[in-house]
Amino acid sequence: MSQISIEKELQQAYLEYSLSVIIGRAIPDVRDGLKPVHRRILYAMHELGNTFNRPYKKSARVVGDVIGKYHPHGDAAVYDALVRMAQDFSMREPLVDGQGNFGSLDGDAPAAMRYTEVRMAKLTSHFLADIDKDTVAFRPNYDNTLTEPEVLPTKVPNLLINGSSGIAVGMATNIPPHNLGETIAATIHLLDNPEASIEELMVHLPGPDFPTGALLYGREGLREAYRTGRGSVRMRGRVEVERRKGDLEAIVIREIPYGINKANLVERIAALVGERKIEGVADLRDESDRNGIRIVLDLKRGTVAEVLINQLYKFTPLDTAFNINMLAVVGGRPKLLTLKDALAQFLAHRREVVLRRSRFDLEKAQARAHILEGLRIALDFIDEVVALIRASASPAEAKTRLMERFGLSDAQAQAILDMRLQRLTNLEREALVREYTEVLQRIEYLQSVINNPEVLRSVIREELAELRDTFATPRRSQFLEHEPGSIDVEDIIPDEPVVITISQNGYIKRTSLEVYRQQRRGGTGVTGVQVAEEDFITTLITATTHQWINFFSNRGKMYQLKVHQLPEASRTSRGKHLANLLSLDDGEQIAAAMACREMEEGKFYFFYTRQGTVKRTATELYRNVRSQGLIALSMRPEDELVGVLEVAEDDEMILVSQNGYSIRFPVAEVRAMGRAATGVRGMQLRSGDGVVAGVVVPREGTQELLTVSAGGYGKRTPLAQFRAQSRGGMGIINMRITPRTGPVVGACLADPSDAIVLLTSAGKIIRISAEDISVLGRATQGVRLVRLEEGHVVVAFDLAPAESSA
Repeated sequence: MSQISIEKELQQAYLEYSLSVIIGRAIPDVRDGLKPVHRRILYAMHELGNTFNRPYKKSARVVGDVIGKYHPHGDAAVYDALVRMAQDFSMREPLVDGQGNFGSLDGDAPAAMRYTEVRMAKLTSHFLADIDKDTVAFRPNYDNTLTEPEVLPTKVPNLLINGSSGIAVGMATNIPPHNLGETIAATIHLLDNPEASIEELMVHLPGPDFPTGALLYGREGLREAYRTGRGSVRMRGRVEVERRKGDLEAIVIREIPYGINKANLVERIAALVGERKIEGVADLRDESDRNGIRIVLDLKRGTVAEVLINQLYKFTPLDTAFNINMLAVVGGRPKLLTLKDALAQFLAHRREVVLRRSRFDLEKAQARAHILEGLRIALDFIDEVVALIRASASPAEAKTRLMERFGLSDAQAQAILDMRLQRLTNLEREALVREYTEVLQRIEYLQSVINNPEVLRSVIREELAELRDTFATPRRSQFLEHEPGSIDVEDIIPDEPVVITISQNGYIKRTSLEVYRQQRRGGTGVTGVQVAEEDFITTLITATTHQWINFFSNRGKMYQLKVHQLPEASRTSRGKHLANLLSLDDGEQIAAAMACREMEEGKFYFFYTRQGTVKRTATELYRNVRSQGLIALSMRPEDELVGVLEVAEDDEMILVSQNGYSIRFPVAEVRAMGRAATGVRGMQLRSGDGVVAGVVVPREGTQELLTVSAGGYGKRTPLAQFRAQSRGGMGIINMRITPRTGPVVGACLADPSDAIVLLTSAGKIIRISAEDISVLGRATQGVRLVRLEEGHVVVAFDLAPAESSA
């Protein structure tokens, strides 16, 4: 009893299985560009006589012949392959002419095989031309009862024209389709110039030509693919802008990238519109029909079509890459091919086919010439031949006597015996002589094809040129004249000042700063945002659309968005909930937000919490903010983050508490820490007090500390009145708090030229000039800034910088 190694046996079995999948199922042959299932389908149709000039046959008949004779697999797999060869949106040159429902770009399934009918496409006849002339090798089918071709004697460089895709064991292929005319032009150029470079071939074959059209760019990736076998080309849907009545516009998508499901694309666009990632779309319709694709987006008045088109390219598969991997079976093994390799292998196949065909035809011609020579002898001695035959006792005796008398071969003697009497007429004699002359010329030509490489080359060239002249069609995929860079919507969004508001319940919006007109101190304000009765605005920021907004939650996490990604809304709109924009945990709220251009080196984030804890951390540690957020600092369970400021190491800080106290100390007293650190004590708080604001002391300028209370009071106080202390002290009075003033809601630095924007719990906004606010000492309660309705308080405020406050 012999023993075997299980490990070695499994390795060998898996290797054989892998090769079987690679060679026999998933990877196309470089010569005819077909996988075995496609080759067997076409050969079965050929055997059935299911050609382009004959009636259609039921698909089930073809599938039955394929699985019964050549392909021992499921009928569904064979029918799927048959269907794909009939889809003009899958194949650049369909190989099957289908009648019935063969699916759609929307991913609709084809009708069952018993309902559809097929026949070969006209081009497919050139795949099987001369197959009966011993042009290719045949092998036994799976049960050794029939034979099938190992490869088709195709005149068509199908590997490049229709491309291929497939996944095998440990490897895959993904070859794009190309234009037939361009591919044949490149093939002829290589035939005439065997040393041609890839660049020279690309003059004739500039790139893929997809059946669904679309625009192409990324030529360098394409050159890399043609040079090495691996690379990529970018596809971009063709979009038009249509003018409508009333100065309205519509975006119409006329072509989509190859391989994209149209229904899924429409659903994706609809989802983006619903999520308000794409705004300005009034209606979305798919008006596609048998004449082509037509996806219509009606735009709202004032929407910039170019911006929305760029958003479509950025957020949907309307702009996508085709990754090229030119892997094919060469000599029974998978090989990565360059463009030149693919064309050269096809030409080598054509040489072999033409030579084998010529040898086959030469043998036939020589055999016919041999017979004609015998017939000529018989006609020259017709009387003697007739007498000899009449004198013979049997056909066998007549044949023997003819061979002995005239030196004929068995075949010649038999042909004479089979000759009809009508061949003895003068016309038939002349036809016989003419045929003999033509056969001799044919023999001479075929011998020149076999023996002279130049004649062989001219034959291949003529056949390719005829194929091109008959089947070439215009290119569908056009190259963009200018290579677009990475799509950045920001490039066409104006960098404009906006007001960003966040409510207590987490609703956020951005509004142009221009909608808030400047008023005098003491005014009643204008309605800035309508919120629910139990909601009110807590945060207001002025920024520009190209800035980042860094959000810091009460739990110490950081999130980040571009300002233009925030929902734009009218002055009275509530906006969109932050939960739809940020990945917030349950119970997590945004405690602070700040605008910035970039994370500068040498800068620090300064964190301060309700209980007076502070922390300083380098800003570069916060550059890579994930969509799920980033830990900004570790929080004690009973504490919460109040605010974050950007500081330099030589800055000074002022912390302000709700009970009207403040402390000023150097930032350097707070050592730089890591992101996950908790921090140190910044201010010793009295009972019931809590930090509400922090400001960075400027090194020079005319700014004062502006303090605002909940009761609508405020004042500007010279910074000189706030003496520097050591970190961790209890601080000094900043504002005298009374029942009328209410607690301090915040503080900031203000210049006389600044405008102040205040929000009330009633959802009203008032904008006043800072120079209208009195400059008072630390221990005063300030002056009235806004006249509040009963039961309402000031909940937030911010500065509108001088350059945007006009």
